[in-house]
Amino acid sequence: MSVSMEIPAPLMQSVFGAEDRFVRKLERSFKVTIVDRNGRVVISGGEAGIRQTGSVLRQLCLLAEKGNEIEEQNVDYAIAMGMEEKEGVLTEIDEDCICHTVSGKPIKPKTLGQKEYVDAIRKNMIVFGLGPAGTGKTFLAMAMAVTAFKNEEVSRIILTRPAIEAGEKLGFLPGDLQSKVDPYLRPLYDALYQIMGTESFTKNMEKGLIEVAPLAYMRGRTLDNAYIILDEAQNTTPAQMKMFLTRIGFGSKVVVTGDSSQKDLAVGTSSGLEIAERVLGKIDEIAFCRLTSRDVVRHPLVQKIVNAYENYEKKEKAGRERNGIHQSRTGIRKK
Repeated sequence: MSVSMEIPAPLMQSVFGAEDRFVRKLERSFKVTIVDRNGRVVISGGEAGIRQTGSVLRQLCLLAEKGNEIEEQNVDYAIAMGMEEKEGVLTEIDEDCICHTVSGKPIKPKTLGQKEYVDAIRKNMIVFGLGPAGTGKTFLAMAMAVTAFKNEEVSRIILTRPAIEAGEKLGFLPGDLQSKVDPYLRPLYDALYQIMGTESFTKNMEKGLIEVAPLAYMRGRTLDNAYIILDEAQNTTPAQMKMFLTRIGFGSKVVVTGDSSQKDLAVGTSSGLEIAERVLGKIDEIAFCRLTSRDVVRHPLVQKIVNAYENYEKKEKAGRERNGIHQSRTGIRKK
């Protein structure tokens, strides 16, 4: 079978990618052949493959029409949605613009998981964003915080994360306490620079309207009318998590982000993030959003790395369970 569709030349250049690399990816994914014949794109192959390819191309064209630069992540996600016969998802997500960076680039959710995460932040007082590296948990939360601050929905932004030693001892690092913990907070600074600009960030920081501090500095405080983000929450202890969540005052909103697979806690120490999932899961105004490897928006290789580690960990867990059952049965026989 063959089906043709018309794509304007300016859009075709964006949708096809450099040296037609996006087209080659579509052909491999849907087992079709795509040919440009004088401005008309001809798709040949099986009925399902043609239908899914056409759906993906239409969505990518709509994105390009709105001035978006088509990136590999857009194509990969469109292919995933196409395989599930979900049409219109990309354009629906693209309509949700949170804010713009200092350079004018729009910040938007790029996957359905990210869209649900952003919507949950809007609707709930406390949101836990859980998922692997590269899913935009911290960056999107930061964009939401800056937007709320600019709209005067909150009077200040407070960003915090536990300064857990990941192999290095803080005491051996040069400088005073602030210079020792600053490297742990650097990802938060970087995101703020990108969204607000260095000058605006510095000015608000000096006024005390933006605060970036280690989690230990939160003890004993009550945080009213603030947007509070706790990053790397998998490295909190249950006591620290309880301490943090009980700091929340009136008019505040909290986003807690973390990845349980990247704990730096001492062996045998429970993670406050994991305990919070079990304890707070049924409380109103608290939402848990679980992002997956499908929501990774960094380099495509990051998604492959995340998938590889997830598969490895599943096999390891299954192996330990089989060994446990075997040892249990062997013990019973000996008795």
